[in-house]
Amino acid sequence: MRQCTVLGATSAALLIAGCGSENDYANNPRPPSPITITASINDGRVEVSPQRFGAGPITLVVTNQTGRSTDLVIETDNTGSGKAGIRQRTGPINPQGTASLKADLAQGRYTVKVRTGQIRPARLVVGKERASAQNELLQP
Repeated sequence: MRQCTVLGATSAALLIAGCGSENDYANNPRPPSPITITASINDGRVEVSPQRFGAGPITLVVTNQTGRSTDLVIETDNTGSGKAGIRQRTGPINPQGTASLKADLAQGRYTVKVRTGQIRPARLVVGKERASAQNELLQP
C-alpha cells in the first residue's frame, strides 16, 4: 500500500512539473555561419582574400611568408567616428608558419596589419550582416 502511495505522489509531482510555465520561449535566429578568410604576410604587404564580405563570425587563417617572426593585428578602422572598435591579434607567427584568429565583425572598415608597421596593411570592407544559419543543417 505504501508503494502505491509513493508511486502516486511521484506521478502527480511529475505531471504538475511537466505542465510548463507562463513564459514564452524566444526562438531567436542563429547567427550567420562562420566564414574563413585567408591572409598572407609577405615582405612588402599583407594580403587578405576576400577583401569584402558580410558581417558575422569569421576565422582568419594567416601564413607568414617572411623570414622573421611577426604578429598579425585586425582592428576597426574608425578614424574620427568616436565609436569603440575591436583590436585582436595573433601570437607570434614563425617564418613559414600559420596561425588563426576568430572574430565577430560588425559592418564597417577594418585594417589587417603586422605589429611592427614595416609592412603595408590590408583593408577589409564588411557589409551588412550575412543571412542567419537558422535553417541550415549540421551547423555547430
